[in-house]
Amino acid sequence: MDRRDLLKAGAAGVAGTLLGALPAGAEPSAFPPGFLWGTSTSAYQVEGRGDRRADSIWDVFCRLPGTIADHSNGDIACDHYHRYPEDIALMARAGLKAYRFSISWPRVLPEGTGQPDAKGLDFYSRLVDTALKAGIEPWVCLYHWDLPQALQDRGGWGERAIAGWFADYARLMARHLGDRVTRWIMLNEPSVVAVMGHGLGEHAPGFRSRAKMFAAMHHQNLAQGRALSALRAAGGGRFRLGTILSLQPVRPGGGLDANRPAAAMWDALWNRAFLDPLFHGHYPALIEPFAAPLVQPGDLAEIRQPIDFLGVNYYGPMYQRADPAGIIGTNWGAMPADMKKTAMGWPVDPSALVELLVELRDRYGNPTIYVTENGAFYRDRTGSDGRVDDRARIAYLRDHIAACRRALAHGVDLRGYFIWTILDNFEWAHGYTARFGIVQVNRATMERTPKESYDWFGAVARANAA
Repeated sequence: MDRRDLLKAGAAGVAGTLLGALPAGAEPSAFPPGFLWGTSTSAYQVEGRGDRRADSIWDVFCRLPGTIADHSNGDIACDHYHRYPEDIALMARAGLKAYRFSISWPRVLPEGTGQPDAKGLDFYSRLVDTALKAGIEPWVCLYHWDLPQALQDRGGWGERAIAGWFADYARLMARHLGDRVTRWIMLNEPSVVAVMGHGLGEHAPGFRSRAKMFAAMHHQNLAQGRALSALRAAGGGRFRLGTILSLQPVRPGGGLDANRPAAAMWDALWNRAFLDPLFHGHYPALIEPFAAPLVQPGDLAEIRQPIDFLGVNYYGPMYQRADPAGIIGTNWGAMPADMKKTAMGWPVDPSALVELLVELRDRYGNPTIYVTENGAFYRDRTGSDGRVDDRARIAYLRDHIAACRRALAHGVDLRGYFIWTILDNFEWAHGYTARFGIVQVNRATMERTPKESYDWFGAVARANAA
């Protein structure tokens, strides 16, 4: 059977064949009943501006010279704002049962607070209804990086008052969608917002400041805690509440013992500064001196909130080396010479996902986990028939899904897997040069063309459906 016939074969046969061709011990062929298969997007990356009146920090950042690789922006993106019925139909056709999307805060609250925009609220109401009609559960993420510029002008994540603004915004969305939405996610990857946006300047709002980085860290944690409390009160027991962290095992660059302290410091900043306050009520010791000036009485109690699930975004491990000029005395280190890489240059290491999930089991009380992002950018090849051949992406997904199954065998409370992502979209500072989608989007016409990975992933999802 050739590759195309294999992809078109029956779902059970495809999943058994493709997932079965893995190293011994992967145990990939069976997932527990109810294991959830879905996809994730974010508002700025797919929606396009539509009739949104107010700027986000990413609109402003994209206008700055040299910030985006191809000088593009999210003004059109995938035009999901107008084409969401087609996109949800693609999800349904692939057998996916959950759609994690984000609310554009400036779309519903142009000033970040105060009077909402009825058109913005109506869009998300229609999006939720369309997903539910297709048999897809909507998972609503309140913040995926596109802060209203109006709030940035008032201090943004550097301003302590943002914790209250965010809680008010969460209440607004609960009032408008809470009759149909039960899954609520507070933040997406606060470490990226703090480090890349406020420390290293590579993301909006483009600051290069250690002080601003730690302020954004603490204020996101505080905002998350307040929003969890607000939604718990608003939901009356109906809501299932969580948050999403970008988590990566951190290893010493070059495998050198001299870089182990650097790896520990970066691990404390990237992973523990968000996990430890949430689950244990304190900042990690290596970070505490930086956090202490920001913490007021009662903050850590507000941050340590019970959650119903933790979303884990995983792409690969990180490598750090000592560097006194680095923002916390570290910098990117050398990965092993034989490490496989994606076209983004990111390491490919499914075993590190197992390592990460098992550590969450042991160190944080085995929380209920969903892998809420996992995927890869490879340079897709389009055949003479117009079909996108992306076998490298299929291999990446296959091996990471197998890693999820191994984690389950180790007793990790893993309940689902969301692929990043359904559509080739605006990939932040990379613009449209980095394509993670299992569906190709023609930039001129917006035509959607499923890739071979779409067929493969759909077959896996259908074969392992509850």
